[in-house]
Amino acid sequence: MTRELDFRGRIVFPDRIERGSLLVRDGVIVDVRDDAATAPAGAEVVDAGEGFLSPGFVDLHVHGGAGGDFMDGTAEAFEKALRCHARHGTTRLAATTTVARHESIMEALNMASRFRRSPEPDGSRLLGAHFYGPYFRYEARGAHPGGPVRPPVEAEFAEYLEVADDLVTATIAPEIDGAEAFARACRAKGVRTNVGHSWATFDQMTAAVEWGVRHVDHLFCAMSDKARLRQFQSYPMRGGVLEATLFHDELTTEVIADGVHLDAGLLLLAWKIKGPDRLALVTDSSRALDMPDGVYLLGPLDGGEPILKRGDSGLTPDGAGLASSVMGMDHMVRTFARLTGRPLWETIRMASLTPARIAGRDRDLGSLEPGKRADVLVLDRDLDVQRVFIDGIEIQA
Repeated sequence: MTRELDFRGRIVFPDRIERGSLLVRDGVIVDVRDDAATAPAGAEVVDAGEGFLSPGFVDLHVHGGAGGDFMDGTAEAFEKALRCHARHGTTRLAATTTVARHESIMEALNMASRFRRSPEPDGSRLLGAHFYGPYFRYEARGAHPGGPVRPPVEAEFAEYLEVADDLVTATIAPEIDGAEAFARACRAKGVRTNVGHSWATFDQMTAAVEWGVRHVDHLFCAMSDKARLRQFQSYPMRGGVLEATLFHDELTTEVIADGVHLDAGLLLLAWKIKGPDRLALVTDSSRALDMPDGVYLLGPLDGGEPILKRGDSGLTPDGAGLASSVMGMDHMVRTFARLTGRPLWETIRMASLTPARIAGRDRDLGSLEPGKRADVLVLDRDLDVQRVFIDGIEIQA
């Protein structure tokens, strides 16, 4: 039986906001019409009033929420995290792993494969997994546990790539032994490759681009720059991951716009150089999202690293350093727009169409256009999430 919905309100398009109507049929947007158009007979009307109709958010870098971490490797943890992020407007996400034992990573990847094929009805839908760690530089591991950090070897990563169809992307520090072999193996399997948690030099980053790397994780965080590299070679000064990311047009990147990791100046610098089509918003959120202040584990319950949630901040246990995020994508959108003064449509594009394009899914996701899936958010005037529709079906998160 055909099911039609008629969404009405201020529609957030990739390049503007206009009042209008979205006609959805069987989970797909079939037409964008004038606000005065009459709703088809039998169609359910969803009216945003003075609020906004936004595309569902797409998060490429997210570890968990509501007490569940994807690295727990259990259905219960996945259900908690996926329902949690749906509440914050994320309709599609990449379940992101952490540094851990091989067995723990495989459990998480296999569970991600399961949930990609059999979604949680009232939660975000999985694009797949983001393989993130253990192939980091030890000194740049950030809040991840140090013991399981290791270089890639084919005997191990070949097993990860057996589920390549369920991998959205994979992260590597290009300066470590075995990095090139891993990056080229990912490329051969169709897995997009990132750089993250790295102290690579500019030249090493240029080589990584030649291997096929096209994205850099959380700009400004856990990466080398000329100041870091000067500790090892005083002159001539060399650029690092930061400078290479800003220089290479081939590289897209992302920012954690929670107002804690980066100030307005750094957010504006990233936007000015990379632009809204090559800069995505991510949450990098942990299981502490929507939980009380206290100590939580980043990564699996067996072997994760303690982090501290204090208000809107995720910190190392001593409170001296940052550790992941504890906020959802709706907060990132509100904060980026407020701190930078960029138009709302542009900010939402960085949380929807841009990450969908980075993931290779912009043909069917990321914007409110005919032919795309009806992932639609009803936001109020303050950009708080009121209702969430995935494939045209309202979820009860």
